[in-house]
Amino acid sequence: MPNQKILYVTTELYPYQEDSNIATTVSKMALKMHQGGNDVRVFMPRFGQISERKFQLHEVIRLSGMNIIINDLDQPLIIKVASLPGERLQVYFIDNDEYFKRKQFYIDDDGKPFEDNDERAIFFARGVIETIKKLNWVPDVIHINGWMASFIPIYLKTFYKNDSYFKDSKIVLSVYNEEDLVLSSAIGEKMKFDNITSLPAFEKPSFQQFVIDSMDLVDIVLKGDEFLQDQLKNAFDKTETTKSEYIDASSINNLY
Repeated sequence: MPNQKILYVTTELYPYQEDSNIATTVSKMALKMHQGGNDVRVFMPRFGQISERKFQLHEVIRLSGMNIIINDLDQPLIIKVASLPGERLQVYFIDNDEYFKRKQFYIDDDGKPFEDNDERAIFFARGVIETIKKLNWVPDVIHINGWMASFIPIYLKTFYKNDSYFKDSKIVLSVYNEEDLVLSSAIGEKMKFDNITSLPAFEKPSFQQFVIDSMDLVDIVLKGDEFLQDQLKNAFDKTETTKSEYIDASSINNLY
């Protein structure tokens, strides 16, 4: 079905990241739907490894300039955009010097997870939601990929639950075998600023736990990898949300 508005939110995307199942899968899905005549947008973090010069990123002044309050601190939201090389498919990058300038993804030089990975995920999720609203573009489908993106359904069903902007959008969550890192135990206090309390993930916060929580808050849960790791498989089997086994990216239009 062409002429759908499809939003992909992802932590990784080829060619900005390589050798990653998430990156290649999301790229293939987005291109498939774009070439099929749909209005497709992709949002991702502007990690420090992504070369602005090589990929011709530029700041969108009319979308930047908003502040997002994280842990009672104002953090400026910077929006950059590029076209997927060789395609007229726009990719929006959520940026902030405090959270995304560093060259590593989620761990420091000693192999320890960054203490602010939780704040980076909160900032990313709220940044995507606020920017979509500023674009005045209402997606028919929101397809979530990667642990950081899994904060979006959590926010849409809690902090933004009385906001009718996304009321007709269907949310698809792809679940992947990502590295599972521990998140700050203070995340519950930080999200309390946004009136979010009592999430099961607060008890033992980690990348996977937030993906697991979001499984119950979307319209369809899809296996992003054909075989999921034990904890993810158990959660996938238990959730009462409509489920789909692994689908090749070339057939994703059938799911939509």
